[in-house]
Amino acid sequence: MAKAILKYDLTDMDDKMSHIRAVKSLDMILTLWDLDQELRSLTKYAPDDMPTEEYEAYIKVRDMLHEKMTEYNLDFDNLLQ
Repeated sequence: MAKAILKYDLTDMDDKMSHIRAVKSLDMILTLWDLDQELRSLTKYAPDDMPTEEYEAYIKVRDMLHEKMTEYNLDFDNLLQ
């Protein structure tokens, strides 16, 4: 079995920030997932009286989210297995 061990010097501010980022990474991807799902629901189950501009804005924001995730090599399927 392969193992990876990350070590941080928590008295060093840069290492401390790196540690916090590593520890909170699951929370970050879950936040992105929740946002993506909210945007998906807003468009998939849009009420008939939703203005076209609003609908298109939700689509655009979700597309932007996916573009940024691709830019940073983030993929829900790989990170939420």
